[in-house]
Parts: sequence; C-alpha cells; structure tokens
Amino acid sequence: MEDRQIGRPIIPTTIIVHLGNPDEASEEITISFIDYIKNVACSELYPSWPDAALRSNILAITSFSLNRIYNEYYPSKGYSFDITSLPNYDQTYVKGRDLFDNIIKIVDEIFNNYVVKGNHIEPYFTNYCDGKKTLCEGLSQWGTVHLAEQGKTPTEILKYYYGNDISIIQNAEVADPITSYPGVPLKVGDVSEHVRIIKRQLNRIHVNYPAIPEFDTIHEFYDVVLEQAIQKFQNIFDLEITGMIDKATWYKIKYLYNAVKKLSDIYTEGLLQEDIEMKFGLELKKNDQGPHVQGLHYFIRVIAYFDNDIPFLSVDSIYDSNTEKMVIAFQKKYGLPANGIVDITTWNKLKEIYFEVLSHLPKEALSHKDEIYPGISLSLGMKGDEVTTLQEFLYDIYQKNNQFPQVDIIGCFNTKTEMAVKEIQKEFQLDETGRVGPIEWKHIVEKAKK
Repeated sequence: MEDRQIGRPIIPTTIIVHLGNPDEASEEITISFIDYIKNVACSELYPSWPDAALRSNILAITSFSLNRIYNEYYPSKGYSFDITSLPNYDQTYVKGRDLFDNIIKIVDEIFNNYVVKGNHIEPYFTNYCDGKKTLCEGLSQWGTVHLAEQGKTPTEILKYYYGNDISIIQNAEVADPITSYPGVPLKVGDVSEHVRIIKRQLNRIHVNYPAIPEFDTIHEFYDVVLEQAIQKFQNIFDLEITGMIDKATWYKIKYLYNAVKKLSDIYTEGLLQEDIEMKFGLELKKNDQGPHVQGLHYFIRVIAYFDNDIPFLSVDSIYDSNTEKMVIAFQKKYGLPANGIVDITTWNKLKEIYFEVLSHLPKEALSHKDEIYPGISLSLGMKGDEVTTLQEFLYDIYQKNNQFPQVDIIGCFNTKTEMAVKEIQKEFQLDETGRVGPIEWKHIVEKAKK
C-alpha cells in the first residue's frame, strides 16, 4: 500500500487469500476486502449472537486482517498472498459459503473501521479464539456474547480484552492495495523516501542485532555507507551480497523489523508517528515544491528536449500546470494512468526512459553528453566515470577562481570534492549536504562553462 502502506493504513479494495497452509500448493484467490470480512464473520460467528457481540468480533476480524496486510506479514516471509484461510494461522475463510443477512448488514456499515492500541499507527493485532474449544490471549468470541448480554457496547467489549488504551479508527480511506517494495532495486546514487525508510528500519533492527550497522543520521540518499551496511546485512542473513536492496533484501529487512517491533503480536512495541513520517512522501503532484520537484523538472525536461511527443515547457521550483502537462504527456506515451501524479510507477518509468535517452543521444548532442546529469546522486566515497566528470567541472571552476576549493581529478569522491560541492551549494542557497543531485550538477556545469 505504497505511502499509505508505509504511513497511515488504508482499507484495501482487495485481499489475496491462500486456501490452505502457507507452504501448501493451494489455490489463491483475490476477492474484495469487504466480501472477505463477510465470509470470515459468517464462518466464525453465529448470526443469533447479540448485535454488540457481532460488532466487536467483526471489528477484531477486520483489524486482524488489516494487521496482516499493513505489515505485509506473508510477503515479508516470501509468500505471494496476504492471508491464509485457516484459523490455526489466521481466520476461517470458506470459499463459496452462504452468508447471513444481519452479518452482511453490519459488515457493510463498519468494514472500514479498525482497532488501534494507544498512540500506535498500525491496525492492532486483535488476536482472538472461540473461548470454548480453544483459549488464547486476546478476545474470547463466546465471552463477547456474555459481555453483550450484560449491556456492554462493542468498544467496551474490545477494551475488556485488549485494554482501556485501545480505540476505534472510523471511516478509514478505501484504496487499491500497493506493496511497499519500490518496484526496482535501490542502489548507490538513488534518492528516495524508500531509502530513508530502510535506514530507519535498520536502526531499529540494530538494537536486537548489533552486528547490523547503525546510522547516525537518516536521510534519503543511498550512499556508500548504506551500501556497506546492506552488504553486511546480506552477508549475515545469507542473501546475495550485492550492496543493492532488491526485493529479497527489502522483505528480509521488513520481516526482521516486524519481528523486533512485534507488530503482529498482542504485546506489540507498535509504530509511532515518528516511525512512519516521511520528509517528502512518495508522490509528487500539482502545487508540491522542494528539491524533489526540482529533480523531477530536470529529468522530464531532458526527456522532453529529445522527445517531441512531450512538450518542453518552462518550470520553476513548484509543481505547476506546466509540470502536470509534461507528466500527463509522458504517462500517456508510456501507458500509465494519465493523472499528472508522479507515483513510484511513473518515477521508475521516468528514470528508465532518462537513462535510455542518455544511452541513445543523437550525434549532434554527443559532444555535450558530459554536461547532462548522469542520473545518480554522487556523494563521498563513490567512484567511477561520473565522479571523474564531476571533478573535471569542479577543477575548471577552480582554474577560473583560485578562491574556489581545488579538486583533484582522481575518479573518487573524496573530502576535497565534498568541500567544493558544499561551496557550490552555499553559493546557490542549497542545502549544504556535499552531495550532487541534478540541481547541483546543473549549477556546476553552468559555472564551469562561464
């Protein structure tokens, strides 16, 4: 569920149910979330129970389901589904069963409500059992009947089992589910909120696994420090050591994060606001502003310059109507939803096409290829041709102005290079990070060419 998955929960439109044990080669079905809740409620509950008992149980069923989906409990273990159909793992789902009218009516009314614990963000793991044949920590289904007969409200019943600090989130947003994995591997040079999320999760995992490196500062730049940490992580957990965060590494990190935070446990550490907050979010849209919008402008204007199907329009630091027109034209050309919103799918396609443009420049543009941003953020410790080109531009600036820090052309982004970059950032009133993104690259090239 994309930024909604990583941030505030949503009610998914659909859920994937595995009809059997997790490791069985069983049928998997994708059904609407509301129909799934109706089926489970009719399989787990008796329609003759008091209304308050039914409502408290349906809220528990819904919250349990959302906890599984929100935490990607099964995908983090390598499975392709959201939940199983069996009560010894999850909840009882019976394909094709008959449903009860009064339960259908209640689910229609409250399917987008769920339980949270204290000031936690995630849907609470509302563990439950029938209370007769099986006993467990959490809610007793038959016990809810007795409490309802005593006049307890659904919320009072839930508090009886889960504590007075629980509350009910009502009328949550309903939207299509999206996985948290960004769709393509993350690697050195990437700039993304997904990078910030991974660093935050690794820092929490470090508490339980001290061999995992800890980050002093958490930012959205995939630098050499993160690459080395990922290599260490991959080595410890027997993953291919690439230094990139592919799908397997992403979900291994998520699995361990879920485990140490006990997000699928009645005694959860929980997710707080600071655990999910994002500086820029995972979408860019009209009226947004900031460095990520400036970066978007650079990428799409380079593409538009070499592609007549996309209008080459003037832009500033704000996602304005011209930005939207270019984005919509791009989305239409590449078969994406033409909504003018740059989500992760559009951004991945933008980067893909940007690199294709760099690889297939027309002959008349080849002599200026080095002036075009290489597409990756450059920072301390990185090596390669892109760093060499950067240092050549910085050296040209030094030759014109001896007050500017001198940079050696060695192909390794060292502290001298970082100092020179910070000087550029200071001059153009940018954040003095010492890292080179598209805006820094643009200013450096222009200053070197003067």
